[in-house]
Amino acid sequence: MTETALIQPDKGQNAITLHLVNEAGFPGWAKTLSDGQRAMLEAQGFTGKGYQTAIVPATPGNGSAWFAAGGVADPDSLSSWCLAKLAEVLPEGTYRLEGREPGPALHGWQTAQYRNLSYRSDPDVTGPRVLLTSNVNAIEPAIAEAQAVNLVRRLVDTPPEDMGPAGLEAEIEALAKAHDAKLEVTRGDQLEQNYPLVHAVGRAAARHHAPRIMHLAWGKADAPVLAIVGKGVTFDSGGLDIKSSTGMALMKKDMGGAAHAIALAKLVMSQNLPVRLHLLVPAVENAISGNALRPGDIVKSRKGLTVEITNTDAEGRLILADALDRASEENPSLLIDFATLTGAARVALGPDFPALMTRRDETADALIAAGKAHDDQPWRLPLPDIYAEWLESPLADCINAPKNGFAGASVAGLFLDKFVGTGKDGEPIDWAHFDTYGWRPTAKPGRPKGGEAYGLRASWHMLRARFGA
Repeated sequence: MTETALIQPDKGQNAITLHLVNEAGFPGWAKTLSDGQRAMLEAQGFTGKGYQTAIVPATPGNGSAWFAAGGVADPDSLSSWCLAKLAEVLPEGTYRLEGREPGPALHGWQTAQYRNLSYRSDPDVTGPRVLLTSNVNAIEPAIAEAQAVNLVRRLVDTPPEDMGPAGLEAEIEALAKAHDAKLEVTRGDQLEQNYPLVHAVGRAAARHHAPRIMHLAWGKADAPVLAIVGKGVTFDSGGLDIKSSTGMALMKKDMGGAAHAIALAKLVMSQNLPVRLHLLVPAVENAISGNALRPGDIVKSRKGLTVEITNTDAEGRLILADALDRASEENPSLLIDFATLTGAARVALGPDFPALMTRRDETADALIAAGKAHDDQPWRLPLPDIYAEWLESPLADCINAPKNGFAGASVAGLFLDKFVGTGKDGEPIDWAHFDTYGWRPTAKPGRPKGGEAYGLRASWHMLRARFGA
């Protein structure tokens, strides 16, 4: 089943009717039905409550054996997820909303049908549920956006042995070929020389998981520069500051930032956003061996700043530091990074709200507004200068993680801020940092348990508004 088959233009073809109703409107709507139809709704417990579904026999002679009903909060104002439950549970077939267009609910209709069956020997595959819309211009952008979300899910869901640094490289290489972009991959001695923090974190991994950094460039040279950076720790043992077995259980998702960055870059290129794109993904496995990075080591970064390692489990910010410094060299109009960076952000905000830190208020406001409008809301956390003193070291220019446990997400952001440069005009580069979870612990309609995109849609719609599609 292909995602592009899930939304089709409404040309008057045969389709099963979908009626949307809420609890307030249910009594009036039910009066328009026959006694038998009302009895069928009652038997299924349908009252118009959100996410309820029902199948009802159609009136004889109307050309359809049955119609479906779905409960929503407001039929006249659909969210991304209003039709998601219907897309999950209805029989395969083609559907048309009665008296309205799906609008933003096109998104959930598609993402609800995502299944990663790559590792199932007996996949339970159902046929597609296709939704019709008369708004033909909405189809291609909606498909692209849902595909980007599902790409994040697939990359995060893939086991770390199959989605190591080489796996991420293969994904970016395929993306570069598909969009005629230039890809440069740095590894080995060149990585150690030019990206010393990336090398230091990844050097303990097995040869087939050797560290590297991918740099994809696309777009016209004279277009505004957009830089996107994603943390690609393909598995995080914690290093010598080893995690517990519980803490390690989900660490295949520690490349979730890279997955977001790759998906956003795909959207930028597939939708021909008029920018000069630079995608940078440092990819490592944080492993344990005799040459692993040690607490107490001091490593010189690409920028020249020295970092005293106080915690080898705070490795994501180290590889991002080199990547952000390299991205800054392109003098971007906007620099966005994604990272599954801190547990502190999850304690503060839970899984559904990605922590957002920015240098400029207007950038934060634009991302938050775009997120609210598209059901993907980030939550801004501060970058307070007063906490920068917690990163001071008596031996080096800074440490990578303080021991006091305070404001962990913001302090990690302050560490990254040291490596985001200034533009040619001498002003600090406009930078947004997403500390995102990359994982959904419990399923919701349209959003299965597993890898998940948080902050991706907010970023995409903010970029569309800023740079123009």
